[in-house]
Amino acid sequence: MTIQKFGEVGRLGLMAVVISLFFALHISIGAKAIPLSDVFTALIARDETVFDHIVVWNLRMPRALIAMVVGAALAVSGALMQGLTRNPLADPGLLGLLAGASFAVVVGFGIWGSAIVPIMPLVAAGGALAASALVFWIASSAPGGARPLTLILAGAAITAFLGAIIAAVQLLDQDNFDQLRVWLTGTINGNRMSYMMWCLPWLLVGFLVSFAVARQITSLAMGDEVAIGLGVNVAQVKILSLIAVVALTASAVTLSGPLGFIGLVIPHAVRLFVGTDYRFVVPYSALVGAAYLLFVDIVARIALAPIEISTGLVTSLLGAPFFVWLVRAKL
Repeated sequence: MTIQKFGEVGRLGLMAVVISLFFALHISIGAKAIPLSDVFTALIARDETVFDHIVVWNLRMPRALIAMVVGAALAVSGALMQGLTRNPLADPGLLGLLAGASFAVVVGFGIWGSAIVPIMPLVAAGGALAASALVFWIASSAPGGARPLTLILAGAAITAFLGAIIAAVQLLDQDNFDQLRVWLTGTINGNRMSYMMWCLPWLLVGFLVSFAVARQITSLAMGDEVAIGLGVNVAQVKILSLIAVVALTASAVTLSGPLGFIGLVIPHAVRLFVGTDYRFVVPYSALVGAAYLLFVDIVARIALAPIEISTGLVTSLLGAPFFVWLVRAKL
């Protein structure tokens, strides 16, 4: 086995250990603490007559799985966006995709009510796509074109505008929109496991396309001219990548509401230990994103125990300082 292969095996082994540890802790911690030994017993030998086993399988494991899927989806979306735009500040939240998806879901809920659930990923995808198009159009209209700073400013403007409309809609009809209030702050909830079946096709498309275009994204990150010289069909790769980003972002918003900064922080962290080859950046972003959101959701549950705070609040508290540092370092 070569040193490079040994290093790859070591990284994968480390990620497996970290994810397994956070997964077990996530299930163990809660209003009623469950010893890790009992967690392992419940996972290996399920017994429906034991209360702790019911809690593990029906409440905590679904929540942990949703946290992993959402973390992976947002991290991969951020990695693709940073590679495509060659913008170190690119992120589904900062470029308005999360706000667009959330706005579309709120509008759809106002029109169709709970009947929106089966088409929630589709509605969220439409909102994310429309918001991203609007952000790029605004940024491209500015002097100097769609530079990193103008993209971030346009994204911030769209996010603030759509957020204000969402708040106004909630105030006008508080009774009907009250159940969306917690969702809009970004929260992981095992009760949404039923939504997973509606998101599964979108998640599969998003992840499979992301892995398929990873090699070409490495070339695109060096510039369109370089990519064309290497035989990359730039237009095709950009379209496929956009489909993947929208599908993953829409699924994440459907399952957890808008969670900011995950797509910004994780790809930068991943590149520190795997380099800039997107054949490694994309899959490791998925793994690290899954572990990160498990950790964040644990913090959200224990920081002010027995009160549980919003997962989105924790991602913002952890991600905002990194964003400030990145702006100072990269712009």
